[in-house]
Amino acid sequence: MPIEIKELHIKINVNEGSKPSPSPSAPKSKSEDPVAECVEQVMKIMERKKER
Repeated sequence: MPIEIKELHIKINVNEGSKPSPSPSAPKSKSEDPVAECVEQVMKIMERKKER
């Protein structure tokens, strides 16, 4: 029986006094693309859920 999620609550904390992070348009190396890493992790999670 599949589970349907109707609401998703996300909570974050923002530190106003912290240093700004380096510009996201210039990744350290091509292998460290954060968007590609996130997509890969989401795809892995989806595949694991299909196996259940």
